Amino acid sequence: MEIKKIIENGRFDLHLHTTSSDGSFSPREVVSMAAQKGITTIAITDHDTTDGIQEAIQAGKELDVTVIPGIELSTKYKGISVDILGYYIHQSKELSDVIRKMREHRFNRSELIVNKFCELGMTITPADVQKYSKGEVIARPHIAKAVVDKGYASTTQEVFDLYLGDGKPCAVDKMVLSPQDGINLIHNAGGAAVLAHPLLIQDDTIVEELMQLSFDGIEIWHRKHRPEDIVRYKRLANKYNKLMTGGSDFHNEEHTIGEFGFER
Repeated sequence: MEIKKIIENGRFDLHLHTTSSDGSFSPREVVSMAAQKGITTIAITDHDTTDGIQEAIQAGKELDVTVIPGIELSTKYKGISVDILGYYIHQSKELSDVIRKMREHRFNRSELIVNKFCELGMTITPADVQKYSKGEVIARPHIAKAVVDKGYASTTQEVFDLYLGDGKPCAVDKMVLSPQDGINLIHNAGGAAVLAHPLLIQDDTIVEELMQLSFDGIEIWHRKHRPEDIVRYKRLANKYNKLMTGGSDFHNEEHTIGEFGFER
């Protein structure tokens, strides 16, 4: 498969976010940053949307960067969040319908989250949040920035740790698919389905169960994966004959495109 050749080349980053979801930089800016670092192939994998892909592809043509059309779908398995990266996807009615429903739910979810902060005595409005969202999608990082801006926390990480993380006072569940439904959606759109950042699942028993589904691959290299994690997930990929992929999971200036522990 093409992904295997990309990995062998070594100049890639297959997990990037833009302002089309919860990233801080536009699709064109992300492509430009990749080009400046000598990266030849990237994948735009925004959360539950494909809105930034065409802008990125056009920028890639101008800057000699191959842009793989991708997505990161939100799913849940046994109460645990499981993100699935889709590569080489084509827009289909089925995918468009699911994305539209997810966008509508995400907007309603953001209002519920803002209301929860207000119930805790914090004066946050939808307008405060909207100014941090450069695209149509309003995501939790935008809300976290508004909370910090209002002086209720020092960092966005603190907001997640105290209020927005799973089980915290302001958490609201996403509309999510089952992992197999997410895989099917990607396959039906002509794409390859890859389990994202398995370390974040925090349960290797669950990761191994997921590998028995029809995933095409697993994200071995990620900025949060330690060398011992990489070794462990390589072993798992080989056991289940899965593709190995990697990416920075780039969102903002705190992350670096192309840096995710990959070594040939």
